[in-house]
Amino acid sequence: MTKGSYGVCLECHEAVEQDRLLADPLVRYCLDHLSQSERAVLQRDLDLASDVQRNLLPPKNLKAGDWETDYHYAPIGPVSGDYCDLIPSDGHLFFVLGDVSGKGVAASMLMAQLHALFRSLTMMSLPLGQIMTHANRVFCESAMAGQFATLICGQAKSTGEVEIHNAGHLPAIIAGQGGVLRIESTGLPLGMFREAEFSATRLQLEVGDTLFLYTDGLSEAQNVDAEYGVDRVTQLVRQQAGRRPNELIAACIHDLNSFADPSLHSDDLTLLAIQRLTRTTQ
Repeated sequence: MTKGSYGVCLECHEAVEQDRLLADPLVRYCLDHLSQSERAVLQRDLDLASDVQRNLLPPKNLKAGDWETDYHYAPIGPVSGDYCDLIPSDGHLFFVLGDVSGKGVAASMLMAQLHALFRSLTMMSLPLGQIMTHANRVFCESAMAGQFATLICGQAKSTGEVEIHNAGHLPAIIAGQGGVLRIESTGLPLGMFREAEFSATRLQLEVGDTLFLYTDGLSEAQNVDAEYGVDRVTQLVRQQAGRRPNELIAACIHDLNSFADPSLHSDDLTLLAIQRLTRTTQ
């Protein structure tokens, strides 16, 4: 630090990749100047980290009581800062979707921490507001300066009531016979302030209504002329209202692929759809 050589490659004297420095502050060489054997070791570590992260994801097409789900998880590299989890309990469904700031290994480590935090806190049967408060405090104490996570945390109850906490994330979208509703952010991202407060949005979902969550890998996808945008997400969900979660996810991916320029794709993508069904349709 004193000599000004921290984070500088000893070979080319350029900056070492930030996510590698966050994961290991003693890194002395950038990726371009690692030896072949060092690159092989790094690749094995990344492959293992990718396997570990994928094992943290919930089962596909999970059902809990009257709720049916599906999700799509596509990291831009071996590991991701996106976070998605589904935890069924006594006919209720606890769900979380978020996006950790940054990319690469450092973001994936924080994603794994969030997974452990919410899994542990939900087992304590705390109210969602308290879960958010506790998770934020722990995250603030362990994350480095400038690191935060936008996140939507909620619970879908067997009665059809849904409670949602949106901490600085993109709007959640609900579609059904009553039209389309956006659930905007009501709080700051996790990791910003230790004593932050989080307020809830509560609403009633009817049979066939769908809750759709997504990360900015969808809304910020680009082509040469424009950005995909939240309005297009809302329009697509409105057009696909009533379709099963897996069909909605497939339609969204198809529309995204027809819109976006692959050469401009630079962010992780996670989509989550939750629909209320009757027991006779399961």
